Amino acid sequence: MILQETQTLPNGVEVPKLALGTWMIDDDKVADAVKAAVEIGYRHIDTAQAYGNERGVGEGIRSCGVPRDQLFVQTKLDAGVKDYEGAKSAIEGSLETLGLDYIDLLVIHSPQPWDQFGSDDRFFEGNLAAWKAMEEALEAGKVRSIGVSNFQKADLDNLLQNATVKPMIDQVLAHVGNTPFDLIKHATDNGMLVEAYSPIGHGKILENAEIKEIAAKYDVSVPQLCIRYVLQLGLLALPKTANPDHMKSNADVDFEIADADMEALKAITAKDYGDASVFPVYSGAA
Repeated sequence: MILQETQTLPNGVEVPKLALGTWMIDDDKVADAVKAAVEIGYRHIDTAQAYGNERGVGEGIRSCGVPRDQLFVQTKLDAGVKDYEGAKSAIEGSLETLGLDYIDLLVIHSPQPWDQFGSDDRFFEGNLAAWKAMEEALEAGKVRSIGVSNFQKADLDNLLQNATVKPMIDQVLAHVGNTPFDLIKHATDNGMLVEAYSPIGHGKILENAEIKEIAAKYDVSVPQLCIRYVLQLGLLALPKTANPDHMKSNADVDFEIADADMEALKAITAKDYGDASVFPVYSGAA
């Protein structure tokens, strides 16, 4: 069962392959979502400082009835934090807001502040400064692993060439129709795991006729096919939902996509994010 399967980060920490994403779930509702997910069998929960729901996620983790050491909690350093002291303070802030003794995975949410996402300035120095604070938190046991999100090749190389601890994971937008194969290869060639967020293409992919046809062949839903696709690429999958029924169906992906169908899915181009295009990560900038 996929909820019991893990991959191993470079430092030996095991991370469950399927996570629950909590983006846009309100702080006062997210604890119930976390508890429902844990009851279904999820052990990997994702949040972020920018989501404004760390408090609720922490409440859900503490009250779900499963021992803390059996859960994997990841959060993200706000994209605007590009200095050492600011990062140190933000890490302490997340621990306090979550109400947890440690964080399993901490990532830099974006190489650039959101209001400058896709600009020429890659904030190399700022990312190294924030990373130094994360390395120290790792050394102190406040976090168990560290990584990045939305980092392109140049951003990864900045850390790989200049940091003491190499990034362990890159969390990227990846789904049928928009899979950054070159970036994934660069990350994995350098020892990182890759986690696919929005593996269902932020929902807009649900109407794609070609994907529907392949899903029907396996008697599964389009979301199930899309989640299985990223898992078969060797990626971790991070679908978000507050709906327990969707949590269950998202985890019901113990089928195998045939090689020919995987190749067909890889060849699809589908990047229409509809209303979500207002968000930087879906805007086409990188």
